[in-house]
Amino acid sequence: MTIKQVSIFIENKGGSLIKVLDMLSKADVQIVALTIADTIGYGICRIICDDPSRAYLKLKEEGINVQLTDVNAIYVEDKSGEAARALKIISDAGVGINYMYSFPLKDKGVIVFRTSDSVKTNEIISLNKLNSVMEGDFKKG
Repeated sequence: MTIKQVSIFIENKGGSLIKVLDMLSKADVQIVALTIADTIGYGICRIICDDPSRAYLKLKEEGINVQLTDVNAIYVEDKSGEAARALKIISDAGVGINYMYSFPLKDKGVIVFRTSDSVKTNEIISLNKLNSVMEGDFKKG
């Protein structure tokens, strides 16, 4: 099972991130997790939020370079070694992990990751009974 991640290409200059965050705030989008990978001229801001479709549409209409990306997300127990254990299952099955980040949610850890083969990754998650995060887990209320 995959969830949608909002991927935004942001120019690497002062105020660019604040502008995007203000747009999302005005659209009443609740950010759950955010990570930025930067290069010399720009950064890739990856966001998990309560309404990725609304975030995407708002940013697109404001002229922001944005994409919706399918990523996997799983819950792990909040204890040492659990992330490594879960990711080893995927890696041992021959699936490469392109990037990952994590955050706490509901007394658990959440690992968000993109792999070289999302279909095989979904099969591995299911066969090994890893606990998938669902889009609805981020809804307000």
